[in-house]
Amino acid sequence: MCLIVIGWRVHPDYPLVVAANRDEYYARPSSVIARWSDAPQVIGGLDLEAGGTWLGMTDSGRFAAVTNVREPGMAKGAVSRGSLTRNFLTAEMPALAYAEGIEPDRYAGFNLLLTDGESLVYCSNRDGQPRSLQPGIYGLSNHLLDSPWPKLLAARQAFAEALPSLPDESAFFELLANQQIVPDENLPQTGVPIAWERLLSAVFVKSESYGTRASTLAWQGCDGCITVHERSFGPFGQALQSSVISTAV
Repeated sequence: MCLIVIGWRVHPDYPLVVAANRDEYYARPSSVIARWSDAPQVIGGLDLEAGGTWLGMTDSGRFAAVTNVREPGMAKGAVSRGSLTRNFLTAEMPALAYAEGIEPDRYAGFNLLLTDGESLVYCSNRDGQPRSLQPGIYGLSNHLLDSPWPKLLAARQAFAEALPSLPDESAFFELLANQQIVPDENLPQTGVPIAWERLLSAVFVKSESYGTRASTLAWQGCDGCITVHERSFGPFGQALQSSVISTAV
């Protein structure tokens, strides 16, 4: 997962709204959003290589999403970062208590957003102690929360402009499909070659071997109803399928 924008208690009718792109190598096996056979209350995709997930939501409104921290040359963690989200979604403990119980040294660099329906928590093993966030719109890519990367600033602005249109989804998927490459003078310097910095500077990333595998819009209404809509893609951004799961209370 390389881009998450989240609105927490900003919209009067939808206290939780998430727009996210998952960027990954196309060769890494994964499944589209579905209810998990071993935990049917969870709606999310699955990484079929390590068994975790990049983003998921439960019928009760628990939500978790993870991104990696771009650190070229750093060692792989002992445990997959996708287990952080999986374990939270299948647990019942409060978000902050869960975050505080993570053993950070077991993982490569990560950013984690969690909500238990009562609080939104940000946790990173590169950014101090876990903390609860106030109502607002937050953005996360492959650095720290709200790092001013151009694509993250553009996505947050577009997200704020799209919020009043809910439940119309079109503006959110439009922002997630933004393929604009940032001019070289505005690119972040993360230690990867310049060609990769350019490629990764777009909200929607596409190439032959690596790119945006899934665009996801998820939200919960004040009535507790959950909607998760995912569009999946293949090499060069080829559209594959669209999946929607909703719950009613």
